[in-house]
Amino acid sequence: MTKKLEGAGLRGQVAGETSLSTVGQIEGLAYRGHKIELLAEKSSFEEVAYLLIYDKLPNQQELSDYKELLKSHRDLPVALKEVLQKIPATAHPMDVMRTGTSMLGNLEPEGEFSNQLNSINRMIATMPSIVTYWYKYSHEGLDINLVNDEESMAGHFLHILHGKTPSDLHRKVMDVSLILYAEHEFNASTFTARVCASTMSDIHSCVVAAIGSLRGPLHGGANEKAMELIENWKSKDEAKSNVLEMLNKKEKIMGFGHAVYSIRDPRNAVIKEYAKQLSKLADDNTLYLVADEVEKVMADEKNMFANADFFHAPAYFYMGIPTKLFTPIFVMSRVSGWTAHCMEQRANNRIIRPSAEYTGVESSDWIDINDRP
Repeated sequence: MTKKLEGAGLRGQVAGETSLSTVGQIEGLAYRGHKIELLAEKSSFEEVAYLLIYDKLPNQQELSDYKELLKSHRDLPVALKEVLQKIPATAHPMDVMRTGTSMLGNLEPEGEFSNQLNSINRMIATMPSIVTYWYKYSHEGLDINLVNDEESMAGHFLHILHGKTPSDLHRKVMDVSLILYAEHEFNASTFTARVCASTMSDIHSCVVAAIGSLRGPLHGGANEKAMELIENWKSKDEAKSNVLEMLNKKEKIMGFGHAVYSIRDPRNAVIKEYAKQLSKLADDNTLYLVADEVEKVMADEKNMFANADFFHAPAYFYMGIPTKLFTPIFVMSRVSGWTAHCMEQRANNRIIRPSAEYTGVESSDWIDINDRP
């Protein structure tokens, strides 16, 4: 006898165990017990990736070695670059990430699971390179150099995107963004990765499956939709009137509310503060002022809070990141969480195969094909 799971989309149902993160407990978020606010303040993305994958914070030597390892893996195989060159500029960037990861798995297959760390660290290092190489080649006709002296993945991404050394503030904000997006328990894409891992599939297939799940507009892409919304308004007053009109029409405002958090998204306050800092240095801070006004209206009218995606939009904008690359940044970060979950699934594996409640007819009579209407 199977128990029927109530609730839309299995929300609120426990589907497994993890030691990687806690989401929504006392409205907080922690990676292996470390609060997200403290990680954003004191750590780097590389430290967080190490924490997730190796189940401990690295000491100084371990962190230095890990950074050097990732740095050595940034360049792409020639065959992968050739594939990326053939993908048109009109392609969805998430499709580029999916294809690039799959091609990497063909060129450098994981093989035995004992090789999983090699493949995982290679993917973490190459995700920024894959999407940025394609973007610069397809949109600007540039065959960019993917090797530089940037110590962090955040700096590396901004450097190859803009072709110059990023400012310290931009490097820090990008690093914080990667930390905030690194892990989030059994969200749709992570659970997809774990389902794939539970079949004992290879690690590249698990990540490709997760990218496909994140590509859906109900999961990834909210920061892009938020940007598309707020960039249309030229003042706080215009933003307020338009949001009120949208609410009256019962239209959805992207970047608000969350499937698990009920009071606030702890990541929002962190990225909002950095978006504010960036806006003060910009020639025009309208986008931040508009976003801030929209947040106030949503709180007053609907008692809804901004999630992590909403203020990422102005933060990315002020760093000169094209809107179409917003969701791929999510992949650059979350691949650390996805693969850590895959390792955890493999370590104590049972295939994930839930039951369904049948809602069809009880019995059907067979009709020979010549007698069917």
